[in-house]
Amino acid sequence: MSGNLIGAIIVLVLVSVLAGVGYYAYRKVRDSVRTFSNILFGTDSLLEGMKKRETEVAVTPKSVSSATNLYLPAIMRDFPEFHYDEMKTRAENVLASYLRGVDTLSSTALTEGTNELKDALSMRIQSLKNLNQQEHYHNIKIHRTEIHQYRKNKGRVSIVFQSAVEYIHYLEQNGDIIKGREDIQEQAKYNIELVYIQNQDIVEDLKETGLGLHCPNCGAPISSLGIKVCEYCDSPVVEFNMRIWNFSKVMQLK
Repeated sequence: MSGNLIGAIIVLVLVSVLAGVGYYAYRKVRDSVRTFSNILFGTDSLLEGMKKRETEVAVTPKSVSSATNLYLPAIMRDFPEFHYDEMKTRAENVLASYLRGVDTLSSTALTEGTNELKDALSMRIQSLKNLNQQEHYHNIKIHRTEIHQYRKNKGRVSIVFQSAVEYIHYLEQNGDIIKGREDIQEQAKYNIELVYIQNQDIVEDLKETGLGLHCPNCGAPISSLGIKVCEYCDSPVVEFNMRIWNFSKVMQLK
C-alpha cells in the first residue's frame, strides 16, 4: 500500500473522528440548551422562549410600592378635607398629560402642576427639539396608583403617588427609530409628587415645590398643620392663605 494511500486513510479517519466528536459536542450543547430553555421558559426552543418572555414582560404591569393603608390615616388626620380618590385621579391625569406633552412636543398638554413641573416638561421638550428627536408615548394605560410616601419636613408637605403604566414608547431621530419599538407595549413605573402649598403666589414666584407655613399677617411660623389661628397675633390662617395641593414632579423609576 502506497504511502499516499495510507496518508489519505489516516486523514479520513481523523476527519471522521473529529466529525463524530463535533456531532457529539453539538448534541450535548443542543440538549443542554433545550434543558436550560425548558427550565427557564417551558419550551425546547430558546428563541421561542425568549420571544415568549418578551411578550410576557410587555403585558405584565409593573408592581407598585403601596403604602396607602399606612399613610392615608395620617394624611386624613392632618388634612381632613383631603379626598384620596380625587387626588389619585388627578395624579393619573397629570402623568398621562405629561407623557402626551412629551409626545406632542407641547407643554400646554399638561393638565396642572407647579411651575417646577411645567419648566421640567418645557426643558425636556426643548432638549428633544435641539437633538431633532421625537419621543412617542401611545396607547397610554395606567393600571394602578397607590400612595408611596408621605413626607413632612420643616414645613414641607408632600405625598408621592406611584403608578404602574403601560404604553407604546419609542424615540425617533431624523425619521429613524433609535430606541424602543412601535409594535410592542412597554411597562413602566412612575412617581408623581403632590405638594401642599400654603401661598400659591409666593411658592410659584420662588419656584418652590413645598410650603413654608407662616402667618400671612405677622410672618410667624405656624407650628402645626391644620391650625386655624396664628398663635402669635391671633390672625385667621385659613381665610388669608390659599390652601392648595398641586403636582411638582413626574419621575420614571428604573
